[in-house]
Amino acid sequence: MYGKAFAPEYRGSLGDLSVNASLEEVLARAVEQRRVAEVSGGDLESAHAWLAVAEASRRLGRVVEAERAWKASYRAARRAGDQGAMAWAVWSGGTLARQRGDLALARRWLGIAAELAERGGDIVARGYSLAGLAETGRIQGDYQAVGELHEKLLAEARRRGEARHTVWALEGIAQMHRNTGSYDTALAMFEEAAEIAGGADDARGRAWALRGIADVLSLRGEVERALELLSGAESTCREMRLVSALAYNHKMRGNVFFRAGRYPEAEECYSGALEEFRAMGEPRGEALARLGLVKSRARLGRDLAETAADLDELHRTLSRIGLHHARDMVDKARAELGLVPAGAGPVR
Repeated sequence: MYGKAFAPEYRGSLGDLSVNASLEEVLARAVEQRRVAEVSGGDLESAHAWLAVAEASRRLGRVVEAERAWKASYRAARRAGDQGAMAWAVWSGGTLARQRGDLALARRWLGIAAELAERGGDIVARGYSLAGLAETGRIQGDYQAVGELHEKLLAEARRRGEARHTVWALEGIAQMHRNTGSYDTALAMFEEAAEIAGGADDARGRAWALRGIADVLSLRGEVERALELLSGAESTCREMRLVSALAYNHKMRGNVFFRAGRYPEAEECYSGALEEFRAMGEPRGEALARLGLVKSRARLGRDLAETAADLDELHRTLSRIGLHHARDMVDKARAELGLVPAGAGPVR
């Protein structure tokens, strides 16, 4: 039903790159192809090469290089008069904006990318751009607004037999079910995503799916199985140099330890993840790791006034970014620890 996963963001002369190619390999090939294109005056090939540089840099956490590269890709695509290539460049910029925590800018760029892709007749770029919009809304917690779009994109991906996009959509919908307490549905969808990704040789998609499975199993108390799955996913992340995915894997390991009451191990995992997120300039992951770290240290006996101050600051940070679901997690942490926000009355 599903063909082998491919990476449409690797285009032109780079189209033979595997979805599982290491990011360092992608970057090296793309830089070389960019030089060739610039010498030959091939604007479209230059756009393709800059796009691959942007995506490899973004996934390696090199956000300054990624910002420069996607804009260079767009300028080259515009010179070539190719709206599809312009759409891919702006999609990369929107994805980077979301990674950096600028969700309003992410929505703007991804909306423009979808329009460019539609005008240029690039159905895959349009699908990726709409998927980016859906994911941006999902991580903000606007499930009602983007749930239907997720389902529509899943149906389209299944119809075309696109394994990678099907896996992405399944994982996004599963995450919404998990966050709203429908654990059985979430687990089934994460497991289907892992199966499809495995059959399509999509190592990145499978690693994210394993993380989702581990999360739900942890909520059910299956601690060792969850840790085993995370270890398997971590190997893939290290092999492919998936810096962001690795940091989220470590944060999830902290979650598993915290739920099991193993607070020193949780503190260590959250601390490591926090440093990883800070190094790549990813404020959403940084805030989530900080939340786990604050909770762990509170359970280990940290002063409650200091804990309350940290939670108040985190609440402001998450509100500023626009992460409504994560902000609600701070409120839940306050309740669990018997705390109230600054300026509020006593807990009843």
